Amino acid sequence: MDASWYVLLALLLGFGLGSLSVHLLGVAAQRGRQVMAIASEPIPDGIAAMVDVLESAGVVLDGSNQVLLSSPGAVTLDLVDGRALRSHDILEAVRRVWRTGREEVLDLVHRRGRIGAGTELHLRVRVAPLGNRFMLVLAADRTEELRLAGVRRDFVANVSHELKTPIGAVAVLAEAIEAAADDPDRVRAFAQRMQVESDRLGRMTKELIDLSRIQADDPLDQPERVGITDVVDVAVDRTRVLADAKRMRVVTRVLEDAEVLGSAELITMAVQNLVANAVQYSPEATHVGIGVRVVDGVVEIAVTDKGVGIAPEDRERVFERFYRVDPARSRVTGGTGLGLSIVKHVAVSHGGEVTLWSRPGQGSTFTLRLPVAETPAREETA
Repeated sequence: MDASWYVLLALLLGFGLGSLSVHLLGVAAQRGRQVMAIASEPIPDGIAAMVDVLESAGVVLDGSNQVLLSSPGAVTLDLVDGRALRSHDILEAVRRVWRTGREEVLDLVHRRGRIGAGTELHLRVRVAPLGNRFMLVLAADRTEELRLAGVRRDFVANVSHELKTPIGAVAVLAEAIEAAADDPDRVRAFAQRMQVESDRLGRMTKELIDLSRIQADDPLDQPERVGITDVVDVAVDRTRVLADAKRMRVVTRVLEDAEVLGSAELITMAVQNLVANAVQYSPEATHVGIGVRVVDGVVEIAVTDKGVGIAPEDRERVFERFYRVDPARSRVTGGTGLGLSIVKHVAVSHGGEVTLWSRPGQGSTFTLRLPVAETPAREETA
């Protein structure tokens, strides 16, 4: 963004400040856009067209700080109100640049909207003079960039915290085994616990790698046709040992088979995570149900458990990385808090979604919804 802005500024200054004027709305109409021009102040030829193609928001002011020209981006960010700038911080920067003649760059928080609290945007604003009579204001919305940076920081912090627990437990258990070298029963008990923590660490590492791969790859770049019945069969088979250990039955009911486009491996992983999650958080000797149906061109894979249910305040957060409704229970069951996050990313990357119905004391139903693949046209035979 910085380099392109300097190129633009050089071009704008190169137009000079001659007596040529442009009817700005006419320039905008030629491009099919909506650059807004106010008043008839002479403006260097071509500035309207240049501001019109800016990806960032652009505003041109006259010597009295009145808005002469604003781009569609400036309107979208709600930077102008008629002929005035809405932001006091930007206006103060404009006044300073008039006095010093030097460009300024500032980061600020701008509230878009006139009703209620509005939407908080993080903007990077550049203010520079255009000759002696005009001022150019450029604003880039950095809200999403900063949000993603925050997500990355939180992710690294969460990973560090989550890995610290099993690694620390393994270290403590190793010391305990060394101290109990003369007691075979205690050594055996500590070794078994070390194996549990090691398995949990291995699962977490694998799921982190899976999540990273899902986010990096687009399964629709080179998709394959995936049969949902086969996906469900494989997912159930992979969780059979876990279900048998809790004396649970996994019951499937496929009302209508369907194919979707994408990655069979990723979709199977998502369904497997839903089934494993349902088994882990359901009481022993109960059952988990899997239903498949097609509704309006969307295949729905619903996994229903008989668990304790999820409170309303937790339902929006269960798909976040490492979020666990009951951390203490998760440690007992070996949960990592990544399974549902993987399901969500698989759904989104395949153009679908995952929804949740739950009621405390009655269990939960997670539904993976994916668009059905169009039926290929039959080749005509001679």
